[in-house]
Amino acid sequence: MSAESPITARFSIPSDISGRRLDQAVAELMPEHSRSRLQGWIKSGALTVNGKICKPRDKVMMDDAIELNAEPEAQVSWEAEEIGLDVVFEDEHLLVINKPAGLVVHPAAGHVDGTLVNALLNYAPEVENLPRAGIVHRLDKDTSGIMVVARSLIAHTSLVDQLQSRTMGREYEAVIVGTITGGATVNAPIGRHPQERKKMAVVASGKPAITHYRLAERFAAHTHISCRLESGRTHQIRVHMAHIKHPLVGDPLYGGRLRLPKGTTDELRETLAAFQRQALHARKLTLEHPQTGETLSWEVPLPEDMTALLAGLRKHVEDLENHGV
Repeated sequence: MSAESPITARFSIPSDISGRRLDQAVAELMPEHSRSRLQGWIKSGALTVNGKICKPRDKVMMDDAIELNAEPEAQVSWEAEEIGLDVVFEDEHLLVINKPAGLVVHPAAGHVDGTLVNALLNYAPEVENLPRAGIVHRLDKDTSGIMVVARSLIAHTSLVDQLQSRTMGREYEAVIVGTITGGATVNAPIGRHPQERKKMAVVASGKPAITHYRLAERFAAHTHISCRLESGRTHQIRVHMAHIKHPLVGDPLYGGRLRLPKGTTDELRETLAAFQRQALHARKLTLEHPQTGETLSWEVPLPEDMTALLAGLRKHVEDLENHGV
């Protein structure tokens, strides 16, 4: 795979940050790089002061000469694979894709190949030089929809900052069990389930998590909702909706057994039984471009399986009305 050019920089310390720690000074002067990345370069000697290797905590003074000459190191060791990607947008910094349900994002035990990362290494080889191959946020294997990947160090730092500061907008669509009369907010901390290690749960010791949801369409015993996240915890929407007793249709982990409402037709029973994943789709993504600062937004339509699910629920309502139920 091709490697990126050496990462170089030369500048002098200006008067307004004279006396600061070296790592703090260069973080301010080179915001396109993360603090941990800069500290690594300082410790390795790739970033020097007046030609000398220093420690991150050493003070710098006005007119000190900073020089960076770092070789990008491959951050990942997985293999590139020719796997088709539905690319929504791309430039030298960003790659926005529409992920299908069933595609694992990141290699892990049991999924060392056939993942989005393997596809990215083939499509955009430069991501091998980025942490986690440019992945800054994930979608669960069986969640479909839009996600962004960094293609440059500038983009990686910016996207991580936007996620942490909650300025990146992410909107989802879901189908839940049961009916609701309107939208609301779930503000409940999420952490690892105390007994079942594969699951997350609402726990007092968890990390803060906020999900806003609103009504899109109500059916006889299910509801189509849209959700907006203020945080990005693992399985957040799935956990929060199960917590308020409205799990996602088809959710194998948090949905429990298939519940069929009274008056369920054979047709609807087959539709619900056939939907074998959580009914969750990342529909819209809004962010600030890492280089231009422009606000960008993309939307992707619901996949065929969720469209068919909604059509089946809609037809069930019509059948009930036609029979005077």
